[in-house]
Amino acid sequence: MAAAQAYPNYQLVRSRWIPRVPEHWSLLRVKNFLREIDDRSKTGEETLLSMRMHRGLVPHNDVSVKRIDPQHLIGYKKARPDELVLNRMQAGNAMFFRNRQSGLVSPDYAVFRLLRNDHPEYLGHLFRSWPIRGLFRSESKGLGTGTSGFLRLYSDRFAALEIPLPPRPEQDQIVIYLRAQDAHIARFIKAKRDLIALLTEQKLRIIDHAVTRGLDAAVALKPSGIEWLGEVPDHWEVKPLKRWVRLNASTLGEKTDPGFEFRYVDIGSVQTGRLTKELERIRFEAAPSRARRVLSRGDTIISTVRTYLKAIWYVSEDAEDLIASTGFAVLTPGKSVEPEYLGYVIQSSAFVNRVAANSIGIAYPAIAESVLGRFAVALPPTVNEQQAIVARIKTESAPLDIAIARTEEEIKLIREYRDRLIADVVTGQVDVRGWQPGPDDFVGDDQLTALSEEEAEPTDEEDADGDE
Repeated sequence: MAAAQAYPNYQLVRSRWIPRVPEHWSLLRVKNFLREIDDRSKTGEETLLSMRMHRGLVPHNDVSVKRIDPQHLIGYKKARPDELVLNRMQAGNAMFFRNRQSGLVSPDYAVFRLLRNDHPEYLGHLFRSWPIRGLFRSESKGLGTGTSGFLRLYSDRFAALEIPLPPRPEQDQIVIYLRAQDAHIARFIKAKRDLIALLTEQKLRIIDHAVTRGLDAAVALKPSGIEWLGEVPDHWEVKPLKRWVRLNASTLGEKTDPGFEFRYVDIGSVQTGRLTKELERIRFEAAPSRARRVLSRGDTIISTVRTYLKAIWYVSEDAEDLIASTGFAVLTPGKSVEPEYLGYVIQSSAFVNRVAANSIGIAYPAIAESVLGRFAVALPPTVNEQQAIVARIKTESAPLDIAIARTEEEIKLIREYRDRLIADVVTGQVDVRGWQPGPDDFVGDDQLTALSEEEAEPTDEEDADGDE
């Protein structure tokens, strides 16, 4: 990657988000280079496009089995190639993309057509950069009295914003440079994610052996009576899961205080055995309708939708302000069950594979909680034995946990570097005009899309509006 180099001359800008830009760049109000288009579908027959955090606008049917009848798409907005599409309520969260194909987008989105010869991909990068996102947030207004969770960037405010723009040849160079750097970083992240997958697989082998055979290698075994469960230690008890736990013991009611604030656990926050990101704090009045499952320390949650994600998490922390999506089943262990041991059992291959085998649907598989509760589970009869197994699992998997955490931190740091790099380049803090691409630096649209898909977490398939 090229060393950072500033432009020789700058002009000051009256903005706390971008204090300076190169002297030869223009400062234009949005209304002078973009025009909002409101062209509505009369038939609903066009391709419906969904907005994804890492992939931009993609055909809805490529990522969801929820087919929408054309009659329900009448009145949706048309978007054409190289137009820009903004999710007004997520402007501050980088949901502003160049469109690559003709289709329909939500009526709540804003569609913009270029008035000049600007590069649409450059504008997409610019409007997703953190300084411009900060500007968007400062210009957005809340929806409803007292609502702090959702902000909308209204068209008049967006049109009046003053935006720095380089000449078109410089925009082209910036796009080529960022494509190359983005491709290198995407490959790095994919390699790190592959490493995490291998480490997680090793840890899973430790868990599988411990929760199916216990600590004594010479223990006598007995048939469990369940084909997929196989043999278990002779003194263990086999019961349906619902006999060991309570399912969804507590939920938030519709009369919950609108100002009640909590950390929200959605399907995009969880992978097998761990949280993948910091949980968002939201108020009940601004929360999605599925934010209803009340969590307690010692619960285990498992996703009953998109079960291929294997989203399972043992709640080991203070849970007073934790609320999960109704897309999870919440398992609260009974008195004869060590909570953390239950968490390991639910993560085990035997249990996860059983969930997958009983899920309904192909692209969007789900399982009924009643079916989940009927699965047979074998547990040691005493809490002391369960605790001893937990201690063994923790000891043997500790080096793997450290390696996974270190690798996740590397991914976090390289993504932060990329965000900083993009922001510096598109706002003119770094000059890349002299950069020359190498043989591996030419990245086409198809290749860039493929790299973005490989880097994206499986849970990045959620709609930008949070639809599960």
